[in-house]
Amino acid sequence: MIFEMTIQVRVSNIEEGRRWYETLLNKKPDFIPHDGFVEWELIRGCWLQVAEGDMTRGNGPIRLGVTNIEAERERLINSLNIDRFEIHSRSEVPVKWGTLSDPWGNCLGFFEYLDKTEEQERINSIKGIEM
Repeated sequence: MIFEMTIQVRVSNIEEGRRWYETLLNKKPDFIPHDGFVEWELIRGCWLQVAEGDMTRGNGPIRLGVTNIEAERERLINSLNIDRFEIHSRSEVPVKWGTLSDPWGNCLGFFEYLDKTEEQERINSIKGIEM
């Protein structure tokens, strides 16, 4: 039975990486077990690990669900000075999405549900709220 997951990205400088991901995620790390390593619990049981080390090629993207992708894009353009990324959609896909890279080349992205009822149902399910 799988009950938790971790995703790891690598950065060349852990302090710069920590600051960048704190801004991206809008929060301080939840766990710092040792030098060169920080972790955030994104949702219950889902951890993002940022580790200092050699980069890996071809990873990602790691996509994070948000309720307003345009607002997140503007926040990151202003706070992290990232390039404006394109937001995509297709009629057969229930979300719109966009992809960006961190300064170390890790592929990241966001997605937003088009159906706001479905989005709220997912949020409530993750929070353990019965409808």
